[in-house]
Amino acid sequence: MNLALRTIRTVDSLGFWLGLLSLRILLGWDYFESGLEKFRGNNWFFDIQERFPFPFNIVPPEVSWQMATWFELLGGIALVIGLATRFVSISLIVLTVVAIAAVHWPETWSSFGELMLGYVFSDNGAGNFKLPVLFIGMLLPLLLCGPGKLSIDAWIRRQCSAQPANHPEFSTVSCPTPQ
Repeated sequence: MNLALRTIRTVDSLGFWLGLLSLRILLGWDYFESGLEKFRGNNWFFDIQERFPFPFNIVPPEVSWQMATWFELLGGIALVIGLATRFVSISLIVLTVVAIAAVHWPETWSSFGELMLGYVFSDNGAGNFKLPVLFIGMLLPLLLCGPGKLSIDAWIRRQCSAQPANHPEFSTVSCPTPQ
């Protein structure tokens, strides 16, 4: 029984080291690739701006394109290194919800069964929102649990928690508690 509990604790601990790191690397790489594709490509947001949900539909397509491109490029890098992970995660969740609404959601559907025809990876005329929904599901642990122990965020937390409490130069610094 003792061995089983130690094994479970070890695996739990590894999750904060490797599990969250693997999520960050997978998501960071994919968002970076998507941003790179936009960076190298032509702005097709002009064609779909009316499908963006409010308030994104009132933002000029040039601005939306630049915001999406740079959030994906910089957000992808930030996820991989674990910097501002919670902010980046919520930003990419919002970006992904907008992408689902504007690009991946079926144009028409009248039943749950028809809607679920769009829960696929390839678009056969019924949408293709499976991959972005999976991305949101992968971003949620990073938003709720943080980046894990192999991250710049965790290093910053360790540095903040190691600060002497009676140093005047740190008297106004408020650091979150370590994970």
